Amino acid sequence: MLILSRKIEEEIKIGDSITIKILGIHEGQVRIGIDAPKDIKVYRSEIYQQIQNENIDAAKVTKSEVASAVQMLRQKKNNKEK
Repeated sequence: MLILSRKIEEEIKIGDSITIKILGIHEGQVRIGIDAPKDIKVYRSEIYQQIQNENIDAAKVTKSEVASAVQMLRQKKNNKEK
């Protein structure tokens, strides 16, 4: 792990396309700004972990649950067509 010290308004570059800027420090919290291309997703670690957990849970869906959902959607579609 690379450890850096930065002051307010100083930046860190990651590759050619990502810039991290120290915006402020107040009561033990550091505010940072991240400038990255739109195709690079940036998450807080706790949010990223929650997304990963939800993806794992979604992958645990059983075949019968999928079949039930498909049947429900077909019924809904048929009701709209009438």
